[in-house]
Amino acid sequence: MRTAVVGAGWAGLAAATAMREAGCDVTVYESGHTPGGRARRVPHPPHDGAAAFDGPLDNGQHILLGAYADTLALMRRLGRDPDDLFLRLPLCLASLDGSFRLAAPRLPAPWHAAVALLRARGLSWSDRLASLRLMRALRAAGWRVPPGETVGGLMQRHGQPRGAVRLLWEPLCLAALNTPVAQACAQLYAHVLRDSLGGPRAATDLLLPRVDLSALWPDAAADRCRMRYGHSVRAVTPAAGGIDIDGERYDATVVAVPPHSAARLFAGGPARELAVGLDALPHAPIATLNLKLHAPWRLPHPMMMLADAPARGHHGQWIFDRTALSGRARGELHGGMPAPGGADIPGDVHAPGGADITIVVSAAMALAGQDRQAATEALVAQVREQAERAGLPPMPAVAGSALLIDRRATFLANPGLRRPGQRTPWPRLALAGDWTDTGYPGVLEGAIRSGQAAAAVILEQPRR
Repeated sequence: MRTAVVGAGWAGLAAATAMREAGCDVTVYESGHTPGGRARRVPHPPHDGAAAFDGPLDNGQHILLGAYADTLALMRRLGRDPDDLFLRLPLCLASLDGSFRLAAPRLPAPWHAAVALLRARGLSWSDRLASLRLMRALRAAGWRVPPGETVGGLMQRHGQPRGAVRLLWEPLCLAALNTPVAQACAQLYAHVLRDSLGGPRAATDLLLPRVDLSALWPDAAADRCRMRYGHSVRAVTPAAGGIDIDGERYDATVVAVPPHSAARLFAGGPARELAVGLDALPHAPIATLNLKLHAPWRLPHPMMMLADAPARGHHGQWIFDRTALSGRARGELHGGMPAPGGADIPGDVHAPGGADITIVVSAAMALAGQDRQAATEALVAQVREQAERAGLPPMPAVAGSALLIDRRATFLANPGLRRPGQRTPWPRLALAGDWTDTGYPGVLEGAIRSGQAAAAVILEQPRR
């Protein structure tokens, strides 16, 4: 079967890989020149300041979880070993200013999550017990919530104290759903909790990429396909006996681009009614600030939480020590414990050439229209202030910065949002993307699942 995929993101390449493995002749169209979509390498990132970055950046910081079984299985099928490509750590959510810390011990489920909540620093005993009651109630309900409920409504219905919401549930909601708690779908959030804190112990592990996002597996997948880079598809048109892409006939096609782009591809043909629904999907931005520091600077953990204060322009929610993740710092865990297996983790050693850190802002509506220099300065001030509060060494001067804002990073995960499935009225045309109805929010595992499901739809069709 001669098939095509439009879009070389994680969903598109997952679909292409599945169809290639089934014996299809696959061509992948990609308007850019780097595979990975919204989770890809940026070879020559724009930067402000005298110093460029040592290597490519990603167009956004992503983490994965041990629960992402489909992603990890796909990587292994492509010969990409997750043990080599990720720094795998037990769940630890620690704030840079020292006000909060939740760490999951290596105990069997569900005790790992229960002990983590009971020992959480920064939460009162009433906060901790309320958090446990919420998890127990969700599990008892089969992880189902009333239709149309928001995360804010879920918190209120289960009597979650302000401290638990502010320090735990709200940051997790923003990170996973990219949607404020007052607007976020509680059912999607329950799915996230089910597969993380409510799942097996290993499911809560943090998987922090050691390499750029394209190198994780998209490069390997693209190497196995016929790629048409730099080709911006103008139209995808269902036709008798197949699907036309800019006039070229294929037996079947998977469209795996963002919904607004898919709407444009369908607008002029028989699929124009489908285009109207796709163009109506709401979206939310994510901002990523990469900083190159003049001198070495270590964080206590490779990923830490930031306390936001929007009124002061302090919108940062997470900070990453990319020097440690890249393997340029080898040493000991804080507290003098040896690194297990020689893992590259932050310690009491200094990496040459300064330090690279990344600050992430989810649901970054406030930054999307703000002056970039002012936004950068406010985020830097936020980190300096919170590091000082924790008693860390002063943050060195900034040598260079790159603020990347993806204005359509994910769909806005509102309750009742109608997301399309993989099937369309045309059996040989399927949709893929984290924005389709995967049961997950707009995360990488959802993209992989959608691509594999779209490939399954195509492979149902008679071979030619």
